[in-house]
Amino acid sequence: MTSGWDSVPSPYVELSRDAWRALRESTPLPLTPGELDALRGLRDPIDIAEVEDIYLPLSRLLNLFFLSDTRLRDTVSGFLGGHVEPTPFIIGVAGSVAVGKSTTSRLLRTLLARWPEHPTVELVTTDSFLYPNAVLTERGIMDRKGFPESYDRRALVRFVSSIKAGAREQSIPVYSHLEYDVVPGAAQTVRRPDILIVEGLNVLQAPPAGALGVSDFFDFSIYVDARVEDIRQWYVDRLFALRRTAFTDPRSYFHKYAHELDEDETAAFAQRVWRDVNEINLVSNILPTRARATLVLHKDREHAVQRVRLRRI
Repeated sequence: MTSGWDSVPSPYVELSRDAWRALRESTPLPLTPGELDALRGLRDPIDIAEVEDIYLPLSRLLNLFFLSDTRLRDTVSGFLGGHVEPTPFIIGVAGSVAVGKSTTSRLLRTLLARWPEHPTVELVTTDSFLYPNAVLTERGIMDRKGFPESYDRRALVRFVSSIKAGAREQSIPVYSHLEYDVVPGAAQTVRRPDILIVEGLNVLQAPPAGALGVSDFFDFSIYVDARVEDIRQWYVDRLFALRRTAFTDPRSYFHKYAHELDEDETAAFAQRVWRDVNEINLVSNILPTRARATLVLHKDREHAVQRVRLRRI
């Protein structure tokens, strides 16, 4: 099973890595290797060459969209005969577990914040809108964490719609990957940024009939794509890396897996979780939303983006 490109007529322009790289033009590299190390996710081999070839052209494109949005607002202001207050430009980033969407989001936040037109860029993840473990357990869906029903969709839509409406300040819950749960009493405060990046598995999912979805408020959306077989291996590799690092912390929800399982048992556990949870969620809920994205980044086995699809305007 793969997540390869469909052969039907496409609403996208497809570009090779070389063609995409050329679109960087003179965009400067505002990032050092040390800063990239701090942004890179666990087991994500992204390097400066990848930033230059893929993410600088993307940063340039997003800046052009941002400026176009500003001009459109000025046009509407002129039409209405009054001033229209600016609201955040919202970018959605979707993709599977372990595909690298978190690294993509952190990297874009840093690159976009260094353009002179939008110094304030905020990043939120939909993990903040997962129901607490106690609620998931009560509803019998603890083993479906990450599936659409495990999120407080209404709270997420309320947050994004408030930000898009120009709310000066909004607070959202904080999710701890170490504790594998929402942190009681903790909050992240978002104060009307120039750009808001919303990253999550299902941010491009279509809403129920008659309802608004979070993607309805996006000005631009990105889907990070790869073959299912490759993502599976990345997930297994990442779990082994976590077993040697984060899982050794006594506070970790998965602490027992750092000591109680040997290498073969860990591999079997990772393959089982992927097969019974993550792959089902990917194929049933996440991958079908790829066609809704403005832009698709397709990675090869080595995590390098080789093809880019940009929706025709």
